[in-house]
Amino acid sequence: MSRTLTLAGLVVAAGLAALWAFGGFTALEQWALAAQKDIQTTLAGAVRRLRGGQPGAIWAFLTVCFAYGFLHAAGPGHGKLVIGSYGVARRVTLMRLSVIALVSSLAQAAVAVGLVGAGFWVFGWGRDQTEATATRLIAPIGTIAIAGIGLWLIWRGARGLWRQSRPQSQSHVHDDHVHGPDCDHAHGPTVDQVAAVTSTRDALTLIFGIGLRPCSGALLVLILCFQLGIAAAGIAGAFAMGLGTALVTLTVAALAIWGREGAFATLSKGRLAQALPLFELCAGALIAVTAAALLSQTL
Repeated sequence: MSRTLTLAGLVVAAGLAALWAFGGFTALEQWALAAQKDIQTTLAGAVRRLRGGQPGAIWAFLTVCFAYGFLHAAGPGHGKLVIGSYGVARRVTLMRLSVIALVSSLAQAAVAVGLVGAGFWVFGWGRDQTEATATRLIAPIGTIAIAGIGLWLIWRGARGLWRQSRPQSQSHVHDDHVHGPDCDHAHGPTVDQVAAVTSTRDALTLIFGIGLRPCSGALLVLILCFQLGIAAAGIAGAFAMGLGTALVTLTVAALAIWGREGAFATLSKGRLAQALPLFELCAGALIAVTAAALLSQTL
């Protein structure tokens, strides 16, 4: 990526941050919520046509489900913030963050399918019981996992800042030789080496935390389809919603990394090494505060 294009990411990130700070996203959220309500009527009609066996009904149904998932993700939600904040805090690659975003969105669909399937076939639950279980029992577990990621980033950032504050001597003895300014022995990981380190544990925790909050629209469609005897179509629709959600989170992942690399491109390697802990601390605090707010709504 050219330096000019990379630096443009910093401008885009700054513009989006300013837009968010001054409430510019409020209109987008209101539009997304209103569109979700409107599309529910279309979704109900698509289910009826599907139940009636009309030609092409399955593709129309899946298209509406995909659109609903996109609109659901475009509105208020925790997944975008967690993916974006993590992408800013850690020098994770776009490919890895995109995989996390895609898998976590599909995990939401899988959790919805598992919950509705168990509720319908094993416990005989209706819509209210299923949604209550998702909101009051399953979702808080995922939120706690997300809070753990935030606290871990806070700890890493604080530890890095504390290490930077400690006075460093120009030379020291290690094993059987002296390290000085001209020593070519590796004294620790470089910024590039740190950037190459990726954590499977982080990825699994993010997927687990985001995936355990199934989309309410997916629950609704699944319950309706299970009751009408077209469970397979409902399952396909839930994953179509997951793909619609993934489109938004993938975009957020790309913007987060573009903005991050734009900011980092303005720093020397020395300054970058100093800035990384601060990025981690701030992003971790944002994730932890968001998780705390979600927990307060469900507990």
